Parts: sequence; C-alpha cells; structure tokens
Amino acid sequence: MTPALTRRTVLGMIAGSAAATVTGVSAGTAHAAVPASPGVTYTNTIAEQRADPHIFKHTDGFYYFTATVPAYDRIVLRRATTIQGLTSAAETTIWTKHATGVMGGYIWAPEIHFIDGKWYIYFAAGDANNVWHIRPYVLECTDANPITGAWTEKGRIALPLDTFSLDATTFAVNDTRYLAWAQNDPAVGSGTNLYIAQMSSPWTITGTPVMISRPTAAWETAGGVTVNEGPAVIQRGGKVFMTFSASATSDVYCMGMLTASASADLLSASSWAKTANPVFASFAATSQYGPGHNQFTVSEDGKSDILVYHDRSYKDISGSPLNDPNRRTRVQKIYWKADGTPDFGIPVADGLTPIRLSSCNFPDRFIRHWDYRAKIEANVSPLADSQFRVVTGLADTGTVSLESANFPGYFLRHKNNEVWVEKNDGTSLFAGDASFTARAGLADSAGVSYESYNFPGRYIRHYNYLLYVQAVSTTTDRADATFYTQ
Repeated sequence: MTPALTRRTVLGMIAGSAAATVTGVSAGTAHAAVPASPGVTYTNTIAEQRADPHIFKHTDGFYYFTATVPAYDRIVLRRATTIQGLTSAAETTIWTKHATGVMGGYIWAPEIHFIDGKWYIYFAAGDANNVWHIRPYVLECTDANPITGAWTEKGRIALPLDTFSLDATTFAVNDTRYLAWAQNDPAVGSGTNLYIAQMSSPWTITGTPVMISRPTAAWETAGGVTVNEGPAVIQRGGKVFMTFSASATSDVYCMGMLTASASADLLSASSWAKTANPVFASFAATSQYGPGHNQFTVSEDGKSDILVYHDRSYKDISGSPLNDPNRRTRVQKIYWKADGTPDFGIPVADGLTPIRLSSCNFPDRFIRHWDYRAKIEANVSPLADSQFRVVTGLADTGTVSLESANFPGYFLRHKNNEVWVEKNDGTSLFAGDASFTARAGLADSAGVSYESYNFPGRYIRHYNYLLYVQAVSTTTDRADATFYTQ
C-alpha cells in the first residue's frame, strides 16, 4: 500500500536524504548506514561456579578469563579467541594460596591486566590464620603467554589505612593510572566504601586515597550490610563510568554507577555523581538473581561493549551466600543512550542473548512492545522492551520466532495483520502467526526482513510507527520492512 503524505512519510524522506548524504545511497532507497555496533549474541552461562569474573581482550587475539573459584584457594586462568570459546577452554591454576601466613586465607576477585608490556593480576587475600584479614595483592608475569608464563608476587598494595580492603581494579585516564578499590574505614562506619588513588607503579599508589562513594541508600544497604564493592570502569564520549556492586551477595546484590568527566579531577569526590537507583538488578521473570561484581570487555569485532558479571539462577539460598557456590559468569551486550550513558537493561534469561532491531529508514527507532502492541520508537525505556531473542521458529525449524527479553514465553505474532507481543498458547495457529522467515533486507541486504510463515509474501513492516504484516511493493514499503540487528 502507498501511504498518504503524512508527518511519517515526510520524516521518512528526510531520513532517506540524510542517508544519501552519509552513505552515497540514493534518497529513493531511503535507508540509513549499517549500525556502527551490529548485533552480537552469546549463550549464557559462560562458566558455572565462577564468581567475580574478569574477561580481558588482548592484542594477541585472545580473551583471558579469570574469576573466583568456590574453594577460595587459587587463581585460575583460561583463554580463547572468542568469548563463547571461554566456556570450553582449558583452565589452568597459575597461583595457589600460601600454606601459612599472608595470602593463605580466602582468595577473591582476581583481575588480569596488561600494563606496559607485562601482565598483572590483582586479587584480594586473607591470612592463613585469619581468613578475614583481607587485603589487596598483585602478581606479575613478564612472559607473552600468562597461562604458561611464570608469575611472581609483587606483594601487597600498601594502603594508608590497614583495614579490610578488596576488589582492586586499575584504569588509565588521560595517561594517568589510577587504582580503585573497596575498603572499610571504622571512622566512617561499618561496611565498605569506594576509594581511588593515583598509581606510581602497577602495585603502588601515591598520594592520599579519596573516598568517592559511601553506601547510604536502601539499595546499597539491603540484606543487613553496608556495601559498595567491585568497582569497574568503562570510558566513552569523554566520560568515565565506574560501576560498583552493593548490598549483600544474595538476591539483593545489584549494581550502581558513578560518573565523572574525563577532564575532571578524578581525585576529587565532588567530580563523581552517583545514580539514585541501581543500574542493574535481579529480574524474576528471567530467573536472574543478585547480578553484580561486573567488569567490561568488547565483542570479537571490537564494535560492541560487553558486560561481564555473575549472578545466580535462583533466589533462595540456604545459609550464608558466601557458602553457596553457584554464582556463575554471564555476558550480554551494553547499549548506549542518546545522552551518552550506558544502558545495561535487565539480566537476560539463560541461553541465547537477545538483540535489538532498528528501523532501516528511521534509524533511531527500534522495534519495541508497549501495552503488548509492537511499534518502533526512539529512546526506548525500559531497554528490555526492545530486546528479542531470535529462536528457532515455533512452526518450522526453517523459520525464526522473536521472543520478548523481559516477557519470556511471549513472542511477536501477527493478528488481524497487526503485530503484537503475546504469550505462546501452544496452538498451531499461534505457532504459525509467530514464525517468520528471515530474509536479506528488502531495502538493504545488510539488514533483515521477516516474512510471515503462514502468509507468504507478507512482511513485518512499520506504518505510522506501528507494526503490521503486509505485502510490500514500493520502495517505501521495502524500507519499512527492513531492520538492522543491534
């Protein structure tokens, strides 16, 4: 059908003209450039019984992965050329706790970094005679392969305050290296706060540490503890984002975030602004509980930022969470809002991670559900309304179905030619309505178009921002029926 000249079609013409300017494609095709961050998917879980995960992508083409083991007695390392490959990669113990003395107690939260041509692992350790005498330590490896190379102990990171301290991480901003960590200060109160200091070497801080976060909100003090811990840094657009974990390590465990300008004085507490609420938390519908102690890596093509974190698949824990071994390593793509801040969404369901689908001719708009009706919209909130798992078709293995990320078991389906998100009722009618053949994009082969399984020749397309299943014939129709995975 050929739409009348409405605000929608005028905007489409503008979008097409803009695309022509950027890509050289004629305005008549009315599609934008392929997204800078195309869709990537992984299958969770990456590693069972591996908490506090850290995945580092090195220039040698390998991802290096370390994490806390349930026995709290050693540091392990594995590598693979893909993130998914880490699941089956061989694991090597590169260091074991001391039999006596320091570094002989709990061994927690190792991180692997490559600094000035050498490998470093930061970790927290207790003493053999006092497992709770937790302090930060550093190992160094000068060999190219940190799995087969020799590791030497650089010792404890000396902090002015000799108290419970853990979760040290390091990062550089404008050629200045910093250390961030969690620590208790009895003068401030119980629990752990976040601190930052400049570094003079990979195992030495210089100057006076600065407290940049004290847990005060209800979401930072849940479960009877007062906790900020596990800082992790990602930088983008001239801003420094420091995520951290809060509350007890049960289902109330969650992530908050601090933000500072990269040009600000990062050693000034006033340079950092904390989110009023968690940025990542338990989500019962996907059976993900207590997500946190995260770090960041990048996708294999280097075009997507990836959140690495642990959680559990159940809420109720018998006894102390510390004695429950089933925190597991998971990953999912991070999206970026129009204001330049990260959007972590929800901890997605086990199995294949979801994608988003952006419109070819309205590139800032994504397929999302709203009151179960499918539409395209910009600045989607919550993010998960615009995330879908591409699974084997309900009606035929040669097709696909699009399952809602935040309503598992609900799928995009057509009904009276309109597209809705509805719960699978198990009928053959629903299966047919919710199955589509994925075709090369009708307006751009780099995109994708979804042809109805039970109405061949009809495609998912948008019209006045709502989704329908219709036959396509015009250039505008084909653009309306083409989407990019992100």
